[in-house]
Amino acid sequence: MKATVKSRTIHDHLFDKGVSRRDFMKMCTILAATVGLGYSDRGRVAHALETHERIPVIWLQLMDCTGCSESFIRTAHPAADHVLLDLISLEYSELLSAASGERVEDARKAVMENYPGEYILVVEGNVTEDEFLTVAGHSARETLLETAEGAMAIIAYGSCASWGGIAKASPNPTNAKAVHEVVENTPIIKVPGCPPIAEVMTGVIAHFLTFDELPELDNQGRPKAFYNLRVHDKCNRRAYFDSGLFVESFDDEGAKIGYCLYKVGCAGPTTYNSCAEMRWNGGVSYPIQSGNPCIGCSENHFWDNGPFFTRRVSIPGTQTTLNPETVGAAVVGVGTAGIAGHAAVTAIQKSRTKKSDQASDQGDNEEE
Repeated sequence: MKATVKSRTIHDHLFDKGVSRRDFMKMCTILAATVGLGYSDRGRVAHALETHERIPVIWLQLMDCTGCSESFIRTAHPAADHVLLDLISLEYSELLSAASGERVEDARKAVMENYPGEYILVVEGNVTEDEFLTVAGHSARETLLETAEGAMAIIAYGSCASWGGIAKASPNPTNAKAVHEVVENTPIIKVPGCPPIAEVMTGVIAHFLTFDELPELDNQGRPKAFYNLRVHDKCNRRAYFDSGLFVESFDDEGAKIGYCLYKVGCAGPTTYNSCAEMRWNGGVSYPIQSGNPCIGCSENHFWDNGPFFTRRVSIPGTQTTLNPETVGAAVVGVGTAGIAGHAAVTAIQKSRTKKSDQASDQGDNEEE
């Protein structure tokens, strides 16, 4: 006998709980914004919720710090309770499940049996050698492979699941690996970050609900909607970078004013994430805005790319390097050269016009 977690649509489930039509449309508006749609597209989201059943989700925690789960439950748009209780059916989670022991393990197996190819597997943490992590008497690797076999897709939350995480840092004594290095033949969506932004995490799920398909991924398997720009591209300190105004030390006047943190190790120019756009804690701030350089936590091997807070001279997208101290001079030089060039062109044009007028006057005099 099948379980009943998917017997009614999301819309039905919400109205059974007393959610008004007005609040339902508010939720649809928020979800539309989360997946990158405009206000006018909220009807599209509403239709999805009116026709889709809740998706069963199994959430495995492998070698992790629980930071991704902690980030997820702090999502504000939409709120975590709406995601967990209304949009999805979370059937297994070592952190959030009310049941434990055999009961929760039975719940995981029931989803695998009753909904093959219809459930989402969320993985938090990396995969290690069998002797380093066992749950319910089974190694984490064994549980992952067993659960992944029937999943429609895997969402690898966090840099540990996406890239291997800090545990994979040299010399990697546990032989930690990313999920994609272990699982084959199941689509994997990487949502890196240490931890990822809460609204990015829920946005990936919202995409499933709205479009019935995986989001468009970049060449590293990350959702383009959230990882298509560098932190540097939308940084609130970008104007200072372009002007050559840099923090030299964390207690100098530039740090108080809010100058660019590039010279004290900011990895924003090499890090793809939505920090500067979506920000953290409900859109309040993000590390660079608060005065801390980006450490590139959503990039592969960020833990071995350090040391942190050390100046980085490689400029992404070029074959050259940059001395930050010369940026301002270069910008000023380019501006001066542009002004001088414009003045020179103007002078030449005036000279030619004057000569043309003189020639014309001379011709007129000769005719007379």
